[in-house]
Amino acid sequence: MGTRLENKFAELKRQGRKALIIYITAGISPAGKSADGPQATVEAVRAAEAAGADIIELGLPFSDPMADGPVIQAASVRALQGGMTLPKALGIAREIRKFSEVPLVAMGYINQMHHYGFEKFVQEGKAAGLDGVIVPDVPHEESAGMREVTQRQGFHLMEFITPGTTGERMARTCREATGFIYCVSNYGVTGVKEIDYSAIGKVCAEARKFTQVPLAIGFGIGTSEAAVQAAAQADGVIVGSAVMQRMLEGKMGEALDLIGEMRQALDKSCIR
Repeated sequence: MGTRLENKFAELKRQGRKALIIYITAGISPAGKSADGPQATVEAVRAAEAAGADIIELGLPFSDPMADGPVIQAASVRALQGGMTLPKALGIAREIRKFSEVPLVAMGYINQMHHYGFEKFVQEGKAAGLDGVIVPDVPHEESAGMREVTQRQGFHLMEFITPGTTGERMARTCREATGFIYCVSNYGVTGVKEIDYSAIGKVCAEARKFTQVPLAIGFGIGTSEAAVQAAAQADGVIVGSAVMQRMLEGKMGEALDLIGEMRQALDKSCIR
């Protein structure tokens, strides 16, 4: 029996569909009220799943999110000002597990996990209902100890590949990957932008020589059209800034509409 993450990708593959992974910052309140941030995040996840999200990437707010652009930086600042902490983010995961089995993957930075204790974070994260973690500021070459911990706990540590990943590094990274591989569509930070997905498509094709672990493309996807273009190259897409921008502006309805539109467009593109 696989993990929630493995089972979801397997289910989608059987259905001939692509995964829609939605990023939501833990502790953010669409209404801008810091006091109701944690519960608002729980409700946002519930609504995102109902709108068509297959997997939720739960952002762990950090003061220096080096891989993130201005939108998610702003979301982190608002959540931190509202008192969000890593333990409280685990509490959000526990609340989500009371009503949903949607795969939950944390996304954060090594400083906060190292301070908390990485093994403690993995143990408590899994107990809270998380299925894995994305740590963008730890390269594969420096993650052996982390991978040992996550493998022992049956927890996924997502790997990254980019248009600049060399062949040797690609082989090593892909062969040791679990959960899904985060395929960064372009150089730079997160944020909506126009991208030619053929470049990351070539990277995905190369990765397929070394692994059958699902590939998910992220960075820059802000429209249904972009989601379809990216998904054609991989097994799924990751959408963050486009959703978070609407939430920060108090436009939760528009955020959910976007998720629904992307879900419909992805499904329609997969009809043969």
